[in-house]
Amino acid sequence: MPKGIVLLSGGLDSLVSLGLAKDEYGISLALTFDYGQKSVKQEIEASRAICTCYGIKHEIIKLDWLKNITHTALVADTGIPQGKELQNMKESAKNVWVPNRNGLFLNIAACFADGEGYDYIIIGANKEEGRTFPDNSPEFIKRINAGFEYSTQKQPRIIAPLINSDKNDIVKLALANNIPLQYVRSCYAGGEKHCGKCESCVRLKNALLYNHDTRYIKELF
Repeated sequence: MPKGIVLLSGGLDSLVSLGLAKDEYGISLALTFDYGQKSVKQEIEASRAICTCYGIKHEIIKLDWLKNITHTALVADTGIPQGKELQNMKESAKNVWVPNRNGLFLNIAACFADGEGYDYIIIGANKEEGRTFPDNSPEFIKRINAGFEYSTQKQPRIIAPLINSDKNDIVKLALANNIPLQYVRSCYAGGEKHCGKCESCVRLKNALLYNHDTRYIKELF
């Protein structure tokens, strides 16, 4: 039987990846990372609810040191890019970049895989964010997989179910597969509901509108 780990932030991409891959890859553990991000409380709550829904174990990994070397808007006392600021994709990405985040998360997951015998690590990397963030690209996944051939005995394989999907596709897959979007937490801010203005919120809201879904727009925003 396959045995898998999912990197779970509580956001759209990680939730849908879990929902699509759970049975095929035997996902039984989710890792959620606390690196001092503004939305960490909401991300943990969402991830915990998702894990309860799917009946899998949930581990929270604290990375206090990562906050100390992260100076972008996700953790710092600066405003998260909104509105016209989002039009400059490179600048927007720079403002929410966390040093080597996906590389670090995947390597931590590989430690769990190597130590506890997991075959697969599931990540929500996707085509839309891959255009802006290089650590969401197929080449990145390929190179990390190659590295695991040397850095682990288990040699777990990274699986990105959404690597060829944009946000519209991802929401469509979620709706078609009855994935519980009511648990999603995709917002960069730390409010009770999604702010509807940050880049992550705009992507989610536009995808819901594209798929003619008003139920979750009312529920999440």
